[in-house]
Amino acid sequence: MSSIQKNVSIKNRRASFEYQFLEEFTAGIVLTGSEIKSVRMGKVSLPEAYCFFQTPTELMVKGMNIAPYEQGGYANHEPLRTRKLLLEKKELKKLHLKMKDKGLTIVVTRMFVSNKGWAKLNIALAKGKKLYDKRQDKKEKDAKREMKHI
Repeated sequence: MSSIQKNVSIKNRRASFEYQFLEEFTAGIVLTGSEIKSVRMGKVSLPEAYCFFQTPTELMVKGMNIAPYEQGGYANHEPLRTRKLLLEKKELKKLHLKMKDKGLTIVVTRMFVSNKGWAKLNIALAKGKKLYDKRQDKKEKDAKREMKHI
């Protein structure tokens, strides 16, 4: 029997280290049957995932690895296929305009299953951090850890 988790929440911890988030959105995602079963089992990898516009009104996510469903048999899905994201028109328009700025990207920060059972992605409009920003974040994190132990 499969181990389906009650509340799935898969985070992309690498994204917050690599990028500074400017704005966050929650998007639905178009999945096949075997994909949602794998998501509910927590078999998703997000660190390589990023979003791009196929057309001005279609936002896609690429590089998100959803492992094949173990009991899927012959009708399984392609783990790294490009998947469509579902956002409101005004959000898509806003993101498309901001993507014209140099140095901005859209990264996946978290995947979860809503109370209604729908798979959702938290995505963020992000700007890449410089090396010194990363060092500063690491120093702050270490200082917080030291304060907890004292």
